[in-house]
Amino acid sequence: MTTADAGWPLDETDDEPRGPVGKAFRLSAADSLSLGNALCGFLAVCVLAWSAIRALQEGKPFEADPRFFGTAVVLLLIGATCDLFDGLVARKFRASAMGAELDNLADVISFGFAPAFMVVIWAGFNPATPFPLVMVAAASVLLAGVIRLARFACVKTKSGDFMGLPIPMGAMTVVSIVLLFPPSKLAVVPILGVAYLMVSRIEYPKPKGNLAAVVLAWMMINVACLTIWAAGLSGGDSLIKVGAVMQISIVAAIPLRVLMFKRAKRKERKEAERVG
Repeated sequence: MTTADAGWPLDETDDEPRGPVGKAFRLSAADSLSLGNALCGFLAVCVLAWSAIRALQEGKPFEADPRFFGTAVVLLLIGATCDLFDGLVARKFRASAMGAELDNLADVISFGFAPAFMVVIWAGFNPATPFPLVMVAAASVLLAGVIRLARFACVKTKSGDFMGLPIPMGAMTVVSIVLLFPPSKLAVVPILGVAYLMVSRIEYPKPKGNLAAVVLAWMMINVACLTIWAAGLSGGDSLIKVGAVMQISIVAAIPLRVLMFKRAKRKERKEAERVG
């Protein structure tokens, strides 16, 4: 045996990870919430797919059933609640070595793929909307979400806020558009706008303290409204429309507020330079 042959097994062993590797496979409480988020996204896709499969089995033309959409949206809201709490739990208790990766992977399923699939189910079977346009809108939601999450893992803002529209809020805005408007070429445009906001450099405030409590309360109210709407109870249609309009308004108002704030700051700097 040559010297190189004798050393080869040792070289292979040296490439293996060292240290307490077993700890990387231990799930924390926060990881359980991330997995719950991923499961909710998967179930939402299954519910939407089943609505189309059932129509095909019955030989009927597919029409989006509000009950299936309502169930899928409730699942996504539950996933968003898990996503809101997993960070809080990780900071309060123990975070595992793979917590951040699990969180991002779960977000891709629940807030990237699931709303993109919802767009396809919403408009893909409607002759008034060209299928290629529907696919472009759906793909833009998915790809913008993936880019948003990758950038979040690599780039930290000086203010500590989010750069670009957070993917859970982007997903809920896409859902609001789907619930509020019938499928059409015009209705696809705001979906593309949401995708742009997710990859933009506009800073969105991070929910902390009282703001986090407000966000959680908002999610719970939305779940209640969606449940009333999906059950066909009186006033459900009005509640879902009000909630969708408020969601879209909030997402649209924040960039305008940021732009106005930056414009005022530039004006103050110019005035200070003129006086100086």
